[in-house]
Amino acid sequence: MLSCCIFDTAVEEYLCCEIERTQNTLTMTLTTLLLYIGAIALVLTLLIGFLKKGHKSWVMTFLQNFTGVLFVFSGWVKAIDPMGTAFKMEQYFAEFKSTFEETSLSALAPMFPWLSEHSIWFSVFMIILEIIVGLMLIMGHRTRLTSWIFLLILLFFTFLTGFTFLTGFVPAGENFFAFSEWVGYDKANMRVTDCGCFGDFIKLEPKTSFLKDVVLLIPAFIFVFRHKDMHQLFTGKARAIIIWISLLGLLIYCLSNFVFNEPHMDFRPFKVGVNIAEQKAAEEEAAGSVEILTWKLKNKTDGRIVELSNETYMKDLKSYPKDDWQVIDQTKSEPTIAITKISDFNIIDSEGNDVTADILESQEAILLLVSYKLKGSTVYIQEQKPDSVFQTDTLLIGDSTSVVRSLVRVDPKVVTVPKHTWDEKFLTRFRERINPLVDAAAKEGIKTYAVAGGASAETAVAFAQAAEVAYEIYEADDIMLKTIMRSNPGLLLIKNGTILNKWHYRHLPDITELKAQAGE
Repeated sequence: MLSCCIFDTAVEEYLCCEIERTQNTLTMTLTTLLLYIGAIALVLTLLIGFLKKGHKSWVMTFLQNFTGVLFVFSGWVKAIDPMGTAFKMEQYFAEFKSTFEETSLSALAPMFPWLSEHSIWFSVFMIILEIIVGLMLIMGHRTRLTSWIFLLILLFFTFLTGFTFLTGFVPAGENFFAFSEWVGYDKANMRVTDCGCFGDFIKLEPKTSFLKDVVLLIPAFIFVFRHKDMHQLFTGKARAIIIWISLLGLLIYCLSNFVFNEPHMDFRPFKVGVNIAEQKAAEEEAAGSVEILTWKLKNKTDGRIVELSNETYMKDLKSYPKDDWQVIDQTKSEPTIAITKISDFNIIDSEGNDVTADILESQEAILLLVSYKLKGSTVYIQEQKPDSVFQTDTLLIGDSTSVVRSLVRVDPKVVTVPKHTWDEKFLTRFRERINPLVDAAAKEGIKTYAVAGGASAETAVAFAQAAEVAYEIYEADDIMLKTIMRSNPGLLLIKNGTILNKWHYRHLPDITELKAQAGE
């Protein structure tokens, strides 16, 4: 799998096309994926079993191949988009911070913001480690060490997915460790909605991910206690060379998918060719058609729990007054199509007006400049400013009166004002890369809309002045913007609501190419 992605261009192209075809014709599920991986593992097992001398156990060989291929594939789909995994880790770290700082383990809380700041490198490390361990399992390299690393990785994954799943029992506003406050499972309570185990290739519910990891602990413990029965391919020196070459190749591959360019394969909702306007309308319609199927109620007096169909509950509503009964859960029908971050595509101007329609309904090609975070820091300082005190007098002149306002004195007044310090490298991206293209596009009649994640109107104005930009910067949800672009900033070319192309700030088109793609 590694050679397909990094070293063999023809095979990589074929594999990428097959995955794209699969996505277009088949809804990939975990079961489907595991069947594919199981088939590959079975073929490898048969080859090793019949060709490898000294082979000890068919079961052990199959488990090695199955878990190894699973780890290689799981790591590879994340290596395509390391930034996506980093964003997922940021969500985990934020939840861990808020959870631990309210407990006796509050001393651990400051660790998580630091981890969040370095989440991208943590992501790259874990992705490469996952793939390398998968290769080591398949080859049987250093079996004892590999077995222990595999077990530790799974324990880490099980902790993450288990925490996420169990937060479904924790009501909003309650701490995870307040066990007495736990209620019936509701996935709406979950702090992180999916584990990110397979990146954006497959979205798994945390419960499914947790059970998957628990099951994988079985072969993990078998490997630890029976590592001497594991098969080994090639010589020790050959295995080591393969591992070190793979390590270097994977590092370059991961960096190429966020430092140097956008991910070379896009599993996200906002891929090139998607019509945002149409998909957003379809998702909103699907979400609006969701129906309540059942109600679960708890009697506040005696603790009785009843579960009723929606039809029965609506008919007997008076029998379950809110003073006596508490709604603890609902089950709803699934939307007819999956709801994605496209539903959150809403862009607001500095005055709070929604300008989404202006972007999505434009008949002319436009540039959408996306920055999920304006890099810098803000501190609030106190400044002394003059505060003028006026006196108002009413003068009678003939039959008419006039109001005269006169300055009495100027008093000093202390006010709190924000002071921004911007990342100079980030400003340079705008000044030297973005602004020249935007200016050239404007001369050709191509308008630019700029949007930043979570930027207040005041912050956006301050940044625009520092970056010397001539366009207004709007506001949008930062997570939605992270889903659109991994590059910060990045550019989209949109026409009639359809994404025509996307560019990393390091690989912007010249104005001739831009005009050609815009159909100008």
